[in-house]
Amino acid sequence: MKLKFLPVTTSLVALTLLTACGNESVKSGDTASVAEAISLNNEDLYEVHHDGRIHIFDDRATYESFLEVGETSFRKVHIGEGPKGETLVFGLTNEDKKKTSGIASMDMYHGTLEGATPFYGEMRVEGRIFVFSSLAEMNNARLVGEVPLRYTEIGAGPNGETVVYALNSNNKSVKPVAIIKKFHKMNDL
Repeated sequence: MKLKFLPVTTSLVALTLLTACGNESVKSGDTASVAEAISLNNEDLYEVHHDGRIHIFDDRATYESFLEVGETSFRKVHIGEGPKGETLVFGLTNEDKKKTSGIASMDMYHGTLEGATPFYGEMRVEGRIFVFSSLAEMNNARLVGEVPLRYTEIGAGPNGETVVYALNSNNKSVKPVAIIKKFHKMNDL
């Protein structure tokens, strides 16, 4: 690197670091809170129910890879631990593969980590895609086996699946425009 570019490079690095740490919900100077907020990874959760297994992901790229290939490179398997005795398969990222705890998908599924606000969840079951804006709604649907309050679009999924948007008592009488837009964005529709 030529010496005359050093001040520009240093300024860019400093600006990037300041921008990356500009989280308004964390007090400036509180680096532990910044690291904790980044490491929670609880803003989204994905499930695919297939062949007696429930595949669960906290990483969109790993989820999309599973949808294409049908397997994940790294996983933790819990035989018979699903709500109806299904095998739970937690798809892991390369960073998570050596962890024994602190894996967001496992913690959210088992109820030891709450979903963030805002939250986005997808559950693929029997040709339907269920879309959630809260982890509580997703957990309830998993236990009950259905989404009691919903807005349904037949054939609106990426491969013609029926898409079911979970509603709650607060929004049950309006079209869930925000979560529909989010679903379209997440699935490149």
